[in-house]
Amino acid sequence: MTVTGAGGQIGYALLFRIAAGDMLGSAQPVRLRLLEIPQGVRGAEGAALELQDCAFDLLHDVEVTDDPHVAFAGASIALLVGARPRGPGMERGDLLAANAGIFGPQGAAIGEVAASDVRAVVVGNPANTNAAIAAASAAGVPAERFSALTRLDHNRAVGQLASVLDVSPGEVSGVTVWGNHSATQFPDIAHARVAGRPALDAVADAVGGADAARIWLDEEFVPRVARRGAEIIEVRGSSSVASAANAVIEHVRDERAGTAWTSAAVASHGEYGVPEGLVCSFPVRSDGSGYRVIEGLDLDDRGRARFTASVDELVAERDAVRAIGKL
Repeated sequence: MTVTGAGGQIGYALLFRIAAGDMLGSAQPVRLRLLEIPQGVRGAEGAALELQDCAFDLLHDVEVTDDPHVAFAGASIALLVGARPRGPGMERGDLLAANAGIFGPQGAAIGEVAASDVRAVVVGNPANTNAAIAAASAAGVPAERFSALTRLDHNRAVGQLASVLDVSPGEVSGVTVWGNHSATQFPDIAHARVAGRPALDAVADAVGGADAARIWLDEEFVPRVARRGAEIIEVRGSSSVASAANAVIEHVRDERAGTAWTSAAVASHGEYGVPEGLVCSFPVRSDGSGYRVIEGLDLDDRGRARFTASVDELVAERDAVRAIGKL
C-alpha cells in the first residue's frame, strides 16, 4: 500500500490505523510505502520510526521514498493524500495546473509499476479533478480503479442528520452526496431513512413541519455540510485531520468488504446525465469488487438544480485542465 503526502497530518493520522488493521481487517498484513516530496521526507521517516516502535503484528515493512516509481511498485492500494494547497493570490486555474503536475506523474507511475489489481483513492484537493488527471495518466489501468473521497462529506451529512434527530448515526441510511467535493456539493436526504422511516418525515416532525424542514435543509443542513471544513478551520485553527483519515479508512474498507450504500466520487459513464469521464460523487454500492453507481433515483427540481451546478463546476475544472494540456 502506498500513501502519498505521508509526512503530513492526514497521512500521519492514517498510518497507525492502517497498521492496526482498521482498514483491511485483522487478518491482512500490509507493507507500507510512504511517498513524500524531498522536503517532507524527514517527517515521513519520523512516522516510520514510530510505526516500528508500535510493533504492529500486521505491519511487515515500511519504506520512505521521494520516487513515485519506487513508492507505487507492486502497490494494490494507493492513497493519494498529498496535494498542492491553494496559496495566497493563487487562482483556481493555477491550483489545477500545480496539482496536474503532481497527479499526472503519479498516475503515470501507477500505470507503469503498480500491481494489476491496483485501486487508488484521491484525497488531495481538488480531489475529483485530481482523480481524473491521475486516471487519464495511468496507461492500462481502467478509470474505474480511481475514485475521489467524498466519504467525509457523506459522514458529515449523516452526523448532522443524526444530531437534529437525536439518534445514533448507525440508524441513518441512504444519505447521498452528489457532485464535486467543494462548496457546490449537494448532500441529499431525499432517499435516506432513519430507524426505518423516511428521513424527510423524521426531520419534519423534529423541526415543526414540512415547511420548516425545507428551510432547515436549504439554510442549515446543506450549507453546513458543504462548508464544514471551513468551520473546523475557524474553530480548530487547522483543517480536518482525524475525520478525513477516518473517511479514507471507511472508503477503502467498504469498497473492498462491500456495502449497500455510501457516497464516493467515481468516473461517470453518463449516469444521471453527468458527462462521461468526469469523476463525480454519486450514491454507490460495492460487492467487494469496486464501487458502482446506484441508478434510478429520483431528483426533484431543487435537487437537480443543485446537482447540475456542482457538475457544471466539474466541467469547468476539466476544461481548465484540458486547456493546459494535462487531461
